[in-house]
Amino acid sequence: MIKFLDLQKLNQPFETQFLSKTKEFLDKGWYILGNEVKQFEKNFAQYSNAKHCIGVGNGLDALVLILKAYIQLGNLQKGDEIIVPANTYIASILAILQADLVPVFVEPNIESYNINPDLISEKIAPKTKAILLVHLYGQLVEMDKIMELGYKHNLLIIEDAAQAHGLPFEGSHTRGFSFYPGKNLGALGDGGAITTNDDKLAEVLFSLRNYGSDKKYHNDYIGVNSRLDELQAAFLSIKLPHLNAENEARKNVAKRYLAEITNTKIVLPTCENFDKHVFHLFVIRTEKRDNLQEYLWNNGIETVIHYPIPPHKQKALQNFNQLSLPITEKIHQEVLSLPMSSVLSDDEISHIISTLNTY
Repeated sequence: MIKFLDLQKLNQPFETQFLSKTKEFLDKGWYILGNEVKQFEKNFAQYSNAKHCIGVGNGLDALVLILKAYIQLGNLQKGDEIIVPANTYIASILAILQADLVPVFVEPNIESYNINPDLISEKIAPKTKAILLVHLYGQLVEMDKIMELGYKHNLLIIEDAAQAHGLPFEGSHTRGFSFYPGKNLGALGDGGAITTNDDKLAEVLFSLRNYGSDKKYHNDYIGVNSRLDELQAAFLSIKLPHLNAENEARKNVAKRYLAEITNTKIVLPTCENFDKHVFHLFVIRTEKRDNLQEYLWNNGIETVIHYPIPPHKQKALQNFNQLSLPITEKIHQEVLSLPMSSVLSDDEISHIISTLNTY
């Protein structure tokens, strides 16, 4: 069976370093917000061309804390509307709701699966204060049009970059990252980070993630406990220098898929510029998705559906269940994610391609 993502194989090259770092970690006896977190924050900020990196517990917390920090600074207030793509993982919407803000859904471009900039203007209202972008599947959103809208309407631009490690980001926006094990830069457990060039925002975020405190037992804000784990930070620092190579390997797999999958029953993703896609996922569409998935499984290929139910149709978001978002709904009914990582062999890729072409 070709695994959708073989995490054991992906992390095996780092095993010796992981074990050595774990021994060092145990010998130090400093388990929370120590030098490993500080070093990773420095490394990831430098890698991301950002002034600050704030390590947090996970990707969802990264987004929630960004929004709460902007509330503390007066840039947002509870009840403000945040434009968000309808086609995304539910975390993007949960973050808005957990910050007591209101999500306003915008349909995607069915070619890229990312938010359609041409549909944003009609959703901008007096209470609209920000756009939360999602670089879905690892493809850069059409930033030029959105930055122009943000400037024109004085909107904050916040980026959900949970699937986008290593993208050539445009502008100095604040971004939230996830280091869930399956990401292009994945930890061995949960983890997340925020990058920003805003000194004041960073100051608030460093406090908010640690009970609202920047000095022990002195609490300036109603904060949370969401700190990047010291050991996970150490593992991430080991893997970070290899992220570009991982992304290039994924692009090479994608290039083969795009060039060699020729079955007309399958809609391939669009990629006009490989410099603007890190292929966290390679997502195809077909009208008989479940049938294709079963066929692939029977031929030794594991696939995953990202995502079977759109956020606005989830039981948890009943207030939005009545929305009609046909493009988003069509995508969620048809998408299927193929195996994608640097550890796929040429023979495995060939088998996936030939199996798809004979479907």
